[in-house]
Amino acid sequence: MPKSTTRLEHDLLGDREVPTAAYYGVHTLRALENFPITGISIAVYPDLIRALAQIKKAAAQANQKLGLLDAKRADAIVAACREVIDGQWHDQFVVDVIQGGAGTSTNMNANEVIANRALEILGCERGDYKTLHPNEHVNMSQSTNDVYPTALKLATYVGIFRLVDAMAYLRKAFERKADEFADVLKMGRTQLQDAVPMTLGQEFSTYAVMLGEDEERLKEAALLIREMNLGATAIGTGINAHPDYAPLVCRKLAEVSGVPVVTAPNLIEATQDCGSFVQLSGVLKRVAVKLSKVCNDLRLLSSGPRAGFNEINLPPRQAGSSIMPGKVNPVIPEVVNQIAFEVIGNDSTVTFAAEAGQLQLNAFEPIIAHSLFKSALHLTNGCKVLADHCVNGITANRDLLRESVERSIGIVTALNPYIGYANATEVAAEAFRSGRGVAEVVIERGLMSPEQLAEVLRPEVLTRPQLIPQSVAA
Repeated sequence: MPKSTTRLEHDLLGDREVPTAAYYGVHTLRALENFPITGISIAVYPDLIRALAQIKKAAAQANQKLGLLDAKRADAIVAACREVIDGQWHDQFVVDVIQGGAGTSTNMNANEVIANRALEILGCERGDYKTLHPNEHVNMSQSTNDVYPTALKLATYVGIFRLVDAMAYLRKAFERKADEFADVLKMGRTQLQDAVPMTLGQEFSTYAVMLGEDEERLKEAALLIREMNLGATAIGTGINAHPDYAPLVCRKLAEVSGVPVVTAPNLIEATQDCGSFVQLSGVLKRVAVKLSKVCNDLRLLSSGPRAGFNEINLPPRQAGSSIMPGKVNPVIPEVVNQIAFEVIGNDSTVTFAAEAGQLQLNAFEPIIAHSLFKSALHLTNGCKVLADHCVNGITANRDLLRESVERSIGIVTALNPYIGYANATEVAAEAFRSGRGVAEVVIERGLMSPEQLAEVLRPEVLTRPQLIPQSVAA
């Protein structure tokens, strides 16, 4: 007889045929049927899958040490978990990223995959749950309500520092450009109007500083993410867990994951409170807002090339139009802008989901997880793309920038301490009416000598605080 393509499994609702080749079981099968929402499985987030396996491994080790799980089963579970941590069997994590049940489907998907792989390691058939059971053994001393948020925090912690590295990579690209453009004089602008001179290097250095500040904010948010409720079980009381389980499993999880996790001081509070996720989401939004502002600047400064600012040139990446020959668009800043818009929206989702929690549990952590993972991943990729495909290749139109300073009415501000505000106002008005340069009008009126003017209008004088010589000020 041909070998059966399915195996029979049983749950609360009855019997179901599960594909023989599947490592997942009946609970996962029902989740597949119940939640055809995004078409995106949790396997798209490998950090989450590894985190789930790390938790199951730590739990098996803790339960064995406490005498609750025999060595044979514990070793098989640990071996199966190690394979998942190393990247195997991720294709078996098939439930949708958005699901009802507070993450139960995700937890059971992990329990079933690890149980069935452990059964194979023991020389048994998949589905032989009398030998090793997804709930009784893999999920021992656990509940979805402590496993799922712990997995989310572990995965998020890893993602935070991946993003920090990407932001540092982009920051260094801006720092290199700041050094390269340190001697390039240009006009600064406020409200899109000419203000006072600055250097292009100063402009680019601000982008580096903005990123550096938020690297630190992300590291601060990571401190809150380290606090876990593992050992809380259902609502935080630790029911069905050994009294020594919570601190022991925390130590084991720190060893397994390399993340310096700590047990929350109040597990009932930690099981229902999503404040750390809200905090992190807010920081991710802050990063997004700043990145989007920087990209707005890059698009504006590179606008043209003939009818815009045309102060800098972004590296051309692709043809910009299907109808306008020769057009090149700022596609890299544009894609980062769109990432920022998404992250800002994700923050609203996290806020609503965290607020919607009721009593001892928040049932909406799956959408919190999906939102945070997307935000961190897309920001990480966006920082790398912006550095590699845009910032590293930016050039300055030096002659045009210098000319804009010399022709700008705004340069008269630098002369206020030398000729007085009233004279400066008259000079600005005359220069604007006549179309002449400020320097020409000042000399014509005898307000300053050409030598004095040349000294004042040097880049190093125009772009930083200076002591005004009393003889000149008088």
